[in-house]
Amino acid sequence: MGAYGRRQKAGYAEICGVLRKEIEGALPKADSKMYHAIPVWFIGENAVVGYYVTAKKGVNLLFWNGQALKEPELKPEGSFKAAQIQFQDVKDINKKNLRRWLKKASKKIWDFAGLRKKWMKKK
Repeated sequence: MGAYGRRQKAGYAEICGVLRKEIEGALPKADSKMYHAIPVWFIGENAVVGYYVTAKKGVNLLFWNGQALKEPELKPEGSFKAAQIQFQDVKDINKKNLRRWLKKASKKIWDFAGLRKKWMKKK
């Protein structure tokens, strides 16, 4: 997980490091792994949170159940229940908010693994 952040340019690497530390502190029982080439933390079989870097937008922190968190700073992403926030600088990270989001995300888990299994049965 740390290797992903270290491969980024300096400012983004610092953001990745802070996010990783906060996520691991807030979700100590979550399993982390590279998923679709980005660091993601899982509770059970369900992805909860991850981050990725884009050249134009910076570091994107993505919550798979983000829309259920009802946090205005988290913007809907994709066609499911995900929401994200983008950081250009480590100073943009409000740790109080981040910890609140992580706490909520650890309790409001979207059962994407169950949905995926249902899709596979239909095929």
